[in-house]
Amino acid sequence: MPPARRAAWWETTDRLRAAATTEPGRLRIIGAALALLVVAFGAVTAWEVSDRHGAADDVVSRSQPLSADAADIYRSLADADAATTSGFLAGGQEPAKVRKRYEEDIKEASELLIKAATHTAVDSESGRQIQTINEGLPRYTGLVEQARANNRQGLPLGGAYLRYANEQMTRELLPAAEKLYAAETDRLARDNDDARLWPYLSLAVGVVALGVLGWAQRRNYRRTNRVFNQGLLAATAGATVLLLWLAAGQTVARTELNNAQTQGQRSLKVLNDARISSLKARANENLTLVARGAVLTADGKNDKYETDYATGMKELTTALGEAKKLADNSAGGRPVNEALSAVSQWRERHASVREADQAGDYGAAVERAIGAKGSTGDSFDQVDRALSGALAQEQKEFDAAASAGRNALTGLAAGAAVLALVAAAGAILGIGRRLSEYR
Repeated sequence: MPPARRAAWWETTDRLRAAATTEPGRLRIIGAALALLVVAFGAVTAWEVSDRHGAADDVVSRSQPLSADAADIYRSLADADAATTSGFLAGGQEPAKVRKRYEEDIKEASELLIKAATHTAVDSESGRQIQTINEGLPRYTGLVEQARANNRQGLPLGGAYLRYANEQMTRELLPAAEKLYAAETDRLARDNDDARLWPYLSLAVGVVALGVLGWAQRRNYRRTNRVFNQGLLAATAGATVLLLWLAAGQTVARTELNNAQTQGQRSLKVLNDARISSLKARANENLTLVARGAVLTADGKNDKYETDYATGMKELTTALGEAKKLADNSAGGRPVNEALSAVSQWRERHASVREADQAGDYGAAVERAIGAKGSTGDSFDQVDRALSGALAQEQKEFDAAASAGRNALTGLAAGAAVLALVAAAGAILGIGRRLSEYR
């Protein structure tokens, strides 16, 4: 009766066990293990680095621009509301400049909403807020047009429509825009964290690969008294270059992306908050004159819009103070100082507006609020221009730092593949050289 055939796996195991009892067999196993190890090092490195580079690219080209667009949506809506109240105070004939500013703000907000929607899932937090704004914006503009129509006819109902429009803006549209900005900023933070994450697995495999290569060369030296094996030396050099490149590239990327986050993005957020506060304060200042004391705070003791103006100016001053601390050079600090100076001037001029209004000189109060020169509107425009300049400077610094972080990882994935193949070839050739001595 013929003996039963053993499974192929057992036969293979027996061959390997038999081969391991001879030096050529051991060398073949060592060569295969070295080649597989360095190839694994290159593959894992290429995978992790591609992931980090993709996240860094998202920071530069997707999440940060979307965060900036969300801030601009808020700014456009708030500025449109401020422009509407300024135009209403001018009387039946709204200045063409103010009308144009309002229309450009609404157009910009609409275009940015379309752009944001194309990069956002409908069922996401951002998608829901975009839908809320898209549904509410036509209602707001409709109320504004009704306010204008009544105002042109000199009907008091125009003021009521304007207050309704402002209420919808402050209770529905601006909160939705704020949530959209928060959601996009959170996405930016997640992408930044993903890009800065250390490639622990790649580093660990790289250290193991170098350790095994060092052990193989020491074994070779002890058995042959030959200091160098050119193939193994080339494999070690390739693995070392890749490990150092990986560590250096990720270190630079982390440093630059951290600078982009802690300096650029943080400054951008503070400046955006300051700009939003200034826009709210301007709208409330105008509404104080539109409502003429008809709307009070919840306790019935103070003018609601005047109280909200004071709150907005306080928030503006606080944000500008923080922005000044974050400014790390004169290019960023200069416009912030200009904004602080304009805010101080704005407060003084506002006191003059309130003095005229309380004295019963409504015409003088309106002129001091919306006049071309020396008005609170002039001060507001100075604040807005200064903040616009500060935002542009900080955006430039963020882009430079984030791009440098992304560029530090550029080419590393492809380089990992090439160096891993070089190291694997070196290991095989080095072991092959030793095997030739047994033939």
